[in-house]
Amino acid sequence: MKYLLLKHYRGGPEPEAPWPPMDRWTPEEVDAHVRYMQDFAARLQESGEFVDSQALAPGGAFVRYDGEGRPPVTDGPFAETKDLIAGWMVIDVESWDRAVRLAGELSAAPGPGGKPLHEWLEVRPFLSESSAETE
Repeated sequence: MKYLLLKHYRGGPEPEAPWPPMDRWTPEEVDAHVRYMQDFAARLQESGEFVDSQALAPGGAFVRYDGEGRPPVTDGPFAETKDLIAGWMVIDVESWDRAVRLAGELSAAPGPGGKPLHEWLEVRPFLSESSAETE
């Protein structure tokens, strides 16, 4: 079963200890954070559970169709960082429990001062034929 692990810019419930935005971290702190996630992905590649991951820039907009021959309607970018996705990782694991355990490990990526962030990650299963049949 495939799952999407979403990293939000301060999304989800209140963090254990709020941390400053990444643009205020030292270069060494950013490097340690990125290295942790790369090492995590490499470990999952070895076990066959890694599918893909990407970090996203903080800009963007919501877009929707506004009728035939009309330009799309946009809203954003948003100043509130809670509305933005920082990045994502797709994993292919045996169970929901395994996906949750891995999200918990990824939540421990270091932040300022090298301390684990304890950030909230959103875990979303991919919709599959078998899951659509049970709804």
